[in-house]
Order: sequence, then structure tokens, then C-alpha cells
Amino acid sequence: MKLPLFPLQSIFFPGETVPLHVFEDRYKQLIQDCREEAITFGIPVFINNKMEYGVEVQLVEVVTTYETGEMDVVCVARQVFKLLAFDNIMENKLYAGGIVKLLEYDYEASEEKKQTIINGIKQLYAIMDVPYTKLNVKEFNSFTLAHKIGLSFEQEYQLLQIPKENDRLNFISLYLTSTITVLSEVNRTKKTIELNGHFKNFDPLDFKDLEI
Repeated sequence: MKLPLFPLQSIFFPGETVPLHVFEDRYKQLIQDCREEAITFGIPVFINNKMEYGVEVQLVEVVTTYETGEMDVVCVARQVFKLLAFDNIMENKLYAGGIVKLLEYDYEASEEKKQTIINGIKQLYAIMDVPYTKLNVKEFNSFTLAHKIGLSFEQEYQLLQIPKENDRLNFISLYLTSTITVLSEVNRTKKTIELNGHFKNFDPLDFKDLEI
């Protein structure tokens, strides 16, 4: 499948709203083509000086068009793809394009596993003293959580490449467990340091019955 491409150092997940500010001539042309021809385009992730995976997106609305021709647009991310070939300029166009393979992803997972993830997020937010917004166990999926739990750019990119929901939730669960462990240890260390900065009353020890 051939797609126009809009490479970015950003990661978007299927189902996510994608707001873009378009100011380069090549991408102004791309958005115009999307409006006139109802085509989709791809956002491959530029990471480690290469592009391998990305997400197909569909234009939803041109929110604002400025006098300069720049635009604020809203798109929605659809399917993850693997980039097979890249062409810096498509024929008769200003923008890039490429051959992509759309990947099959599933979103099935048990409520028990989802509830475990919710409990981990609540614990993480409590440790960080961040307000927690209740998640409905029937409605969320791994991708809706991806930007809300502090994953690094590299970790989000790893998550993007996992096709099965169970495996994605396992990835998130391992991340939550390790992060909670580290933060809990940091908090314990912080409290110990704070205690060591104050005078303490020590109870004298009684050694009269001590045996060696």
C-alpha cells in the first residue's frame, strides 16, 4: 500500500486524536489533497535516525487556516504500519511517500488483567501525588494509557510495535511494577535523609541479659 508520509519525532496510537500545525508548503499540499481526494496519510516515527513503524491517520477537520496558508488541523490515528520503502518526494508532489504494510492488531484482554493495570496506575499516581481520574475497565485499552503513565519515547515506540493487547498490557504492567518499586525506594530514601537532619531521642539499650 502506498501512502503520503508526514514524518515526525512523535508517536501517536490507534484511536488517538492527532492535532497538527501545518506550515511547510509540502504539507499544506498534503492536507489539501486529503481534503479534495479523501486520502489518508502516514506518520512514520523518526527515531534513532531511522523510520520503521508509524501510524496511518485520517484528516477530520481543518480547524484554522491563517493568512499565510498555515493550518491547524485535527486528524485521527487509525492503523499501525511497517514502512517498507521511502520516497523523499512522491511523483508530481512536494511531500514524501512510501510503501507500507498495515499491521493487524487486536484489543482483547480480560477484565481481571485490565483491573490489575488500573490498580497499578492508581498506586503510581498516589506515590507521585498526581490526581487520578477513574478509568472504566470496560472502555480503556493499552493505547489510551500510553501517554498517561510516564513511558519514555523509546518505551512508547516499543509499545506501538506490539500487536496483541494482552502483550501490550503485560508490557505496561512490568513498567508499572518497576517504576513503583523505584519511586517507593526514592521516597523511603528521601524520608531517611530528612530524619537524619534532625535530632533524635535514643532509648538507652539494656545489655544486662546479653549473651554471646
